[in-house]
Amino acid sequence: MDHLPDGRALGDAWQRLHELADVPHLRVLFDDDPGRAQRYVLDAVDLHVDYSKQRITDEVFDALVALGEAADVAGRREAMLSGEHINVTEDRAVLHTALRSAAGDSHVVDGDDVDHQVHVVLARMAEFAERVRSGEWEGGTGERIRTVVNIGIGGSHLGPEMAAIALDAYRHPEIRCRFVSNIDGADVAGVLADADPESTLFVVASKTFGTIETLTNATTCRRWLVAALGEDAVESHFVAVSTNAEKVSAFGIDTDNMFGFWDWVGGRYSLDSAIGLSLMIAIGPDRFEEMLAGFRAMDEHFATAPLDANLPVVMGLVGLWNNNVLGAETKAVLPYAQELARFPAYLQQLDMESNGKSVRLDGTRVTTATGPIVWGEPGTNGQHAFYQLLHQGTRLVPVDFIGFATPHHDLVEHHDLLMANLFAQAEALAFGRDNDAAPHRRFEGDRPSTTILAPQLTPSVLGQLVALYEHIVFVQGCVWGIDSFDQWGVELGKELANSITPELTGEPPDEGTARPSHDSSTAALIDWYRRRRRT
Repeated sequence: MDHLPDGRALGDAWQRLHELADVPHLRVLFDDDPGRAQRYVLDAVDLHVDYSKQRITDEVFDALVALGEAADVAGRREAMLSGEHINVTEDRAVLHTALRSAAGDSHVVDGDDVDHQVHVVLARMAEFAERVRSGEWEGGTGERIRTVVNIGIGGSHLGPEMAAIALDAYRHPEIRCRFVSNIDGADVAGVLADADPESTLFVVASKTFGTIETLTNATTCRRWLVAALGEDAVESHFVAVSTNAEKVSAFGIDTDNMFGFWDWVGGRYSLDSAIGLSLMIAIGPDRFEEMLAGFRAMDEHFATAPLDANLPVVMGLVGLWNNNVLGAETKAVLPYAQELARFPAYLQQLDMESNGKSVRLDGTRVTTATGPIVWGEPGTNGQHAFYQLLHQGTRLVPVDFIGFATPHHDLVEHHDLLMANLFAQAEALAFGRDNDAAPHRRFEGDRPSTTILAPQLTPSVLGQLVALYEHIVFVQGCVWGIDSFDQWGVELGKELANSITPELTGEPPDEGTARPSHDSSTAALIDWYRRRRRT
């Protein structure tokens, strides 16, 4: 199939949207349309989504759907789900949806039954997780495992960490999960400071087993363990999520305890692969399968619902309206659930690494703004930090509010107050308050938001939420005509850091390799650091 839609049809669709940009204030839209709150609502699986407080009209909505049709979102969706190599710059399929396929499915891509491969790995993960949870798997001194330390970075860290915090109510009562990612030694030092080597299991998550941050942290943890328990303890205290058996073995990890995944899984889409091993240990294989079922249910909705009733498509198109027509440069994701404290950071990587692109699939430069800056914090904390800007600032910041009917605690009065704040903030942003006598206390309103509600934050609901945002990112990438699944933008900084490191430590360059030259600012900064660094 063609990778880019017809440019003329897409241009006409954009032009129509810009013609509709002058939308009345949300107060007027609600006053003139009593049925608005019932019409701009979608229910998908367990999610109830109200987007009536977005600055759209029926004409805008129809034009947005026409944009999705002009961009051939449905065709691109089918290409992704059928295993076409839609990651064109790396010539790869994009099959994160296969990670949550149902048992017995058979999806052959490039000659491989990927569903079978996925379930083989899931079965191995489940067997290992049960051994750890039951106490059958023991450390080098015979102690059961009570702390699991996940060592990764990017998608190998943010996904498991976010989900472990979100699903803490389902965690094994005798097992805690800790996470190390930053190359800053303070990160690993803080985790090891209160860990017991006899009861700690390390999960080293690196596809190539060559990511410098991950391997540096893993080596530090290995050194810590060996100092306490000896070299022989490595085999019973370290496992790997990787595809590089040679390097895993050289590190001292038995390759029988190596769990693999595939090049058609991008890091930021890998939570439901073997990257989720630490999470599976924490919540158990059954709860992990519930999460996969939630992913799968949202995938099914995305694959089958018509564009105008398809939750990821509608939210993706509304996001394009906010970004490309109304000029919003950022998007705030504000979960009114402390368990989702890391969800905005997770979505930040998912969205900004996927759609932070300036070049289209055909190599030409984009002609419009692409991915928004994604940020957020849990409510109500954010209300006492940045909501001032949301309500009375000069920047338009669309908001996704997320809340749940039932918490995992019995402090009902706390939860009622929490949810009252969610509903109040969405109402205040939309409608504001006039006060001509005191302009400093005037709220303009007309600030758009979408509210996402679910009965409770369960493993299934978490899977639904993650899949929802994955598909939103996909829809927007389709319309912008970019490759949402490569990440070349991270390469240059890595290369430069690798060349600068020997300059900081005074190591001689490799034979035949000259010292790199730098601009005057970088050279002066390196010199300042070298003269003051701790040796």
